[in-house]
Amino acid sequence: MAATPQNDWSATRYLRFEDERTRPAAELLARVPLASATLAVDLGCGPGNSTEGLARRFPEAEIVGLDSSPDMLAAARARLPAARFEEGDIAAWAATGGERPDVIFANAALQWLPEHETLFPRLLGRLAPGGVLAVQMPDNLREPSHAAMRETALDGRWRDRLGDAAGTRTPILPMERYYDLLTAAGASVDIWATTFAHPLDGVEAIVDWLRATGLRPFLGPLDVAERAAFEEAYAQRLALFYTPRADGKVLLRFPRLFMVATAR
Repeated sequence: MAATPQNDWSATRYLRFEDERTRPAAELLARVPLASATLAVDLGCGPGNSTEGLARRFPEAEIVGLDSSPDMLAAARARLPAARFEEGDIAAWAATGGERPDVIFANAALQWLPEHETLFPRLLGRLAPGGVLAVQMPDNLREPSHAAMRETALDGRWRDRLGDAAGTRTPILPMERYYDLLTAAGASVDIWATTFAHPLDGVEAIVDWLRATGLRPFLGPLDVAERAAFEEAYAQRLALFYTPRADGKVLLRFPRLFMVATAR
């Protein structure tokens, strides 16, 4: 079987750390202050792990997942055959037929999109009255896991090939700015940050985790041999920051920003 191209999203690779990736989605969903919903939309649904939580929380609702990756959508459809999954650009999403969802859920997706100053108020405006926009985004660009990617890409042998890779994901706004944007757009806002600490089996496991997400823009332009060399150089940098703990594992610090905005 041919290997999945590195610039494509891989459901199998992503789900190697399913429990860790689903924990933030569960924490976000627990703070959604709705007893019921008619329509719930999962933007950037991936392989359906977050969508599954939505379906359990709102069993009476129509559940819609949107993603740009055919591989992710195939996994999501197999996982939740009763839900509706659509391929598309989450930046351009609008509910079909003028429907207004009760819940717009976005777990670890919107950080890939630019122009949050207009995106977040626009999403809030697409909700039904009293509906909820629930968003979780990684806030880890300053962590060693991501700084080491950028430093490795600036090495002489990679610089010409990977000079633009770091710009694929722009830093998210400060917490206070999201609060101001959403309250000015007419929402009541619950906003908080959590830093998870994931025990992993060495720096190789950190590399494996990030192959599915943050490393993709850096590995995509490279061939198989170049990817292996880049990952080796990256792992060497990681080892300077992630030292084994008493049980032999390393702790991957993972800050995340959460917000639940309820339309008035």
